Amino acid sequence: MNTVLTYVVSLFVIVISVFTTLYIKSELERVLHEKTDTVPFHICNIVIIIMASLLTHAVMTKYVMGNKIDLMLQIVIHMFMIFPIYILGNIAFEKYKTVYRKYLTTENRKVVVLNEKYLKKKKRFTKLNKYNAVSKEK
Repeated sequence: MNTVLTYVVSLFVIVISVFTTLYIKSELERVLHEKTDTVPFHICNIVIIIMASLLTHAVMTKYVMGNKIDLMLQIVIHMFMIFPIYILGNIAFEKYKTVYRKYLTTENRKVVVLNEKYLKKKKRFTKLNKYNAVSKEK
């Protein structure tokens, strides 16, 4: 039971780390004006996720459960846990990013087309604008 709890907590940390690092990667690519995915960002993300998950596993194993840690075995196990989650998370994140992109630009950074799906997503909350209308009139 202790091992299962340790791996569940590690899995939770892995999932949060994957989406956090993918968000940071996309923001760095946006700031650096990268058009394609860069491999060093993916490598850094994997290393960061491995460090976070192994730290969580080590703390849970050593200090909470009181057991010894076999580090090389845990690295292999965590790699097999991280790669599928990272690949699926990257595919989902890229799909979300392309579907809800605000606009398309040309090479000289002029806006060509506004994305209608993004505009529909923003229009969804227009009913809430009238929510406090009565209190604003007074």
